[in-house]
Amino acid sequence: MKTLEDYKQGQVLLIDKPLTWTSFQVVNKLRWAIRKAYDIKKIKVGHAGTLDPLATGLLVICTGKMTKQINTFQGQEKEYTGTFVVGSTTPSYDLETEIDATFPVGHITKEFIHNTTKQFIGKIEQFPPVFSAIKKDGKRLYEFARAGEDVEIKSREIEISEFEITDIKPQDKVLELNFRVVCSKGTYIRSLAHDFGKVLNSGAHLSVLRRTRIGDFEVKDSLSPEDFIAALPLKS
Repeated sequence: MKTLEDYKQGQVLLIDKPLTWTSFQVVNKLRWAIRKAYDIKKIKVGHAGTLDPLATGLLVICTGKMTKQINTFQGQEKEYTGTFVVGSTTPSYDLETEIDATFPVGHITKEFIHNTTKQFIGKIEQFPPVFSAIKKDGKRLYEFARAGEDVEIKSREIEISEFEITDIKPQDKVLELNFRVVCSKGTYIRSLAHDFGKVLNSGAHLSVLRRTRIGDFEVKDSLSPEDFIAALPLKS
């Protein structure tokens, strides 16, 4: 069992973020639990790379002196799995907002899908979603989006080293594509879904997202927030 000194000197905690939780909520929950378990007023706790509330999977949480390594961990390669829905789009490129348009999918073959993945391998320019936390003129982009204001978004260079469609499931008027992608810091999988749909001469949005790896850290080695808290010493 870890001691208070262990957490102060610095620990790297691998946490499996639950669906609908924000990354900030996970950090707050763990910080509160450590403070309560060891009866202390404060301790540094931070995460190395946010996940959207509708995503699950690996959060690398740092405590104490290890918080100085957060930027290093944030810059490492990441792996995701999930599902694109081809045949409809949403303004946020995921399920945060309602479907705003539908598109035909009858022309899309398995070969077309697999060949399309090749266009996204390597260094590419990507536009972040307007529903994102990136700041412009002192405001988050999603603040402009929710207010219905148009805003110019600049593209950024990202790198995708691996991208594969692992399953294709025809549904009612849409296609569900399961995927696995390995990418650089700053990659928006929602934007990848949106752009993938465009290249298929259709439209697409992200319906499921799970982060499975950050650098050498893997989600299979992680704990749920509840399991981590249950392993802390009980305050007498």
